[in-house]
Amino acid sequence: MVSEADCLFCRIVAREIPAEIVYETDRALAFRDVNPQAPTHVLVIPKDHYRDAAALAAADHGLADEVIKAAHEVALLEGVAESGYRLVFNTGPGAGQTVFHVHGHVIGGRGLQWPPG
Repeated sequence: MVSEADCLFCRIVAREIPAEIVYETDRALAFRDVNPQAPTHVLVIPKDHYRDAAALAAADHGLADEVIKAAHEVALLEGVAESGYRLVFNTGPGAGQTVFHVHGHVIGGRGLQWPPG
């Protein structure tokens, strides 16, 4: 298991690793994905370290709401709120989670299919 000191996203929060930050609150941070899958692809994270969405929901009442509200603010700033966007939280390796600091992907700016391919 990765410690908080070694966590890529914790290091972005600490400004040890550069990222293109697009939105920030006291408890949430949003930055562009380094491997975008759409014209808008922004990651939204809580600044505190939680392994996944389940851990976030269990540990801090209200913070999950703040992260989702931050995701919507990103969609507004990016101009995709009206046309639609996808908000995805991969939870666990079987779902494709590769960084074990909970993060939501705000994806939009092009037509999106379901199921994703």
